[in-house]
Amino acid sequence: MRTLLSVSLVLVFHGLVAQTTLKTNPTAFIPAGYVLFSETDGDLNKDGVSDKVLLVKATDMGAFVVNDFGERVDRNRRGIIILFKKGNQYELALKNLNCFSSENEDGGVYYAPELSLEIGKGNLYVNYAHGRYGYWKYTFRYRNSDFYLIGYDNSEGGAVVEQETSINFLSKKKQMKVNVNENAEGGDEVFEETWTNIVVTKLMKLREVKDFDNLELNY
Repeated sequence: MRTLLSVSLVLVFHGLVAQTTLKTNPTAFIPAGYVLFSETDGDLNKDGVSDKVLLVKATDMGAFVVNDFGERVDRNRRGIIILFKKGNQYELALKNLNCFSSENEDGGVYYAPELSLEIGKGNLYVNYAHGRYGYWKYTFRYRNSDFYLIGYDNSEGGAVVEQETSINFLSKKKQMKVNVNENAEGGDEVFEETWTNIVVTKLMKLREVKDFDNLELNY
């Protein structure tokens, strides 16, 4: 039966059958046991249509724990669902439900990094902001029917930047900028810049990332 919320398209190619489900409501792709945490919109497959990225969170009651401050916090992990817009409906492009830690993870002497997902210039950015400790960012791009890690950026330090790293996995180049102004107060850093070539055997896929907290870059 065909409904307004779900249409199944059967594609036959060289004797193989693939099924794609289209849904009008993006949240209908969120499986049982998960809730929507945040969402962002933007064109990811360069068809001129705004797609949607959902940050979702598990709801297992067993993941609620008491932290070091005696507070009961939700340590359920988070994941990502990417949807391509097709007409007035959406199609599932990627689902990785466990790759991000909870927003309530133990940050040690500081709070845990703040995660945000952004879309710009056809890329998906996985951003981590960590206050006085700086930030880091992963850049993914849709190509060959999958999302691949094409860039990584890292900045160490808060008001005064101590060091910046930028890696382009497509050009196989790594840029390092180190602040040599020991008296810098912020905005007056003086950087020494170096470039090196890196070896990239293959690009990492977003769907294969198990844990961004322990992600090892392939170079």
